[in-house]
Amino acid sequence: MTTRFIGRKKEIEGLQHLTKKKNASLVIVKGRRRIGKTRLAEQFAEQFDTHYVFAGLAPSLVTTPQDQRAEFLRQMKRQGIRSLGDSDWGDLFDDVAEVCKKGKILVLLDEISWMGDGDTTFLAKLKNSWDLKFKKNPHLVLIISGSNSAWIEHNLLNDTGFVGRVSYRLTLEELSLSESNKFWGKYAGNVSAFEKLKVLSVMGGVPRYLEEIMPEESAEDNIHRLCFTKERLLFHEFEDIFSDSLSTKSNYYKLIIKVLAQKTATLGSIAKAVGKDRSDGAIGKYVEDLCSVGFVTRDYTWDLESGKESKISLFRLSDNYIRFYLKFIEPNAEKILGDTMRGLPPGWDSIMGLQFENLILSKNNRLKIYEILGIPLESIVHANPFFQTQTARRQKCQIDFLIQTKEGSLYVCEIKFKKDELDSKVIAEVKEKIKCIKRKKYMSCRPVLIHVNGVSESVKKSDYFVKIIDFGALVLE
Repeated sequence: MTTRFIGRKKEIEGLQHLTKKKNASLVIVKGRRRIGKTRLAEQFAEQFDTHYVFAGLAPSLVTTPQDQRAEFLRQMKRQGIRSLGDSDWGDLFDDVAEVCKKGKILVLLDEISWMGDGDTTFLAKLKNSWDLKFKKNPHLVLIISGSNSAWIEHNLLNDTGFVGRVSYRLTLEELSLSESNKFWGKYAGNVSAFEKLKVLSVMGGVPRYLEEIMPEESAEDNIHRLCFTKERLLFHEFEDIFSDSLSTKSNYYKLIIKVLAQKTATLGSIAKAVGKDRSDGAIGKYVEDLCSVGFVTRDYTWDLESGKESKISLFRLSDNYIRFYLKFIEPNAEKILGDTMRGLPPGWDSIMGLQFENLILSKNNRLKIYEILGIPLESIVHANPFFQTQTARRQKCQIDFLIQTKEGSLYVCEIKFKKDELDSKVIAEVKEKIKCIKRKKYMSCRPVLIHVNGVSESVKKSDYFVKIIDFGALVLE
């Protein structure tokens, strides 16, 4: 049974524009595992007279190019497409194109990196079939998708063979908080924002994970069932990620992830932690791959006086599930496998601050913050976590989220998690940060507080913050 489709309004609208064109469209959809790439394509496919779906076999020690072609042929037959054999990708693609000559048709090639694994002619033959066959139907849309975004970037988007052929490229991000809220269904209005935050601090806005929620259960019960039961999805998911999406050099990927699970880091400090020299280009490539698949984010800072982006950047583990897995699921794997895990591990909520910050900083949730603050997108010069290194002229400083506008306003956003109400200490902390910011005289600082469990009357009456944003407001439409 197909689950209810939630969110992705902007993405669907973007795809719908392609149907108004008078020529065929080649589309690339990428994003982390479980983010809903296939589900999005299926939803879009409902607008077509006919659609065909093909998926590559997941990597394994026995999967060969011949296995992939045989599986593709099997899927062709299942969908009523005849073929003379499976010995050549060009023939298989041409056979599919043959039934796509006329009409409003969508073709999905899912997990493309698996499909073409080990066959150096795969993409060349796909390109030729597109040029000579598929695109002859002006009403056809061919979607190529995959979780290995690094492979897609290198082999499709940056490859000269596909230059000028891609009509639309889409990277799926995690769902916004308001979209994620819909997974609680009819219970959404009765479940507190804090309880939702507990679940989202583990699962983020990943649709496939959120589909597993039982809204009538508490956050703790949901987390225990999905993460600390050996039969369940999130107990196995970490290893599945690295065997499927990041199978190549997975040990190095895991080492880097474990470094960033502790704290943000520069490329140099990551290299040192994994026993490599920064000059080793491979480390930079591995970190870039992790950014490409959506598990790590590179946060660039900038110079407030010149407005120029700095060469200094910090890498952040932006995937909530992965941090939770490394901190609490993996250390308890033996208990989980032995069915002796009772309840959640002590201190499981100790990383809530970091997880809360990740949620707020995700692209879709930033848009809601701009809306609440009344900042037009066109007036934003920079918006990112901000860090200022210490020199003879300035002090060291770090801001959770800083928004700089053309008009000279600096919105200093403090993202603060606490189980209880925030008291006036938070004001002193933000004042100290603002004091350290090196900026031009015409620039105004406007402090903003983003919280989850309320603020004290003293904070409200101080009138210090230009806006106090409750997490609950971000969850609502």
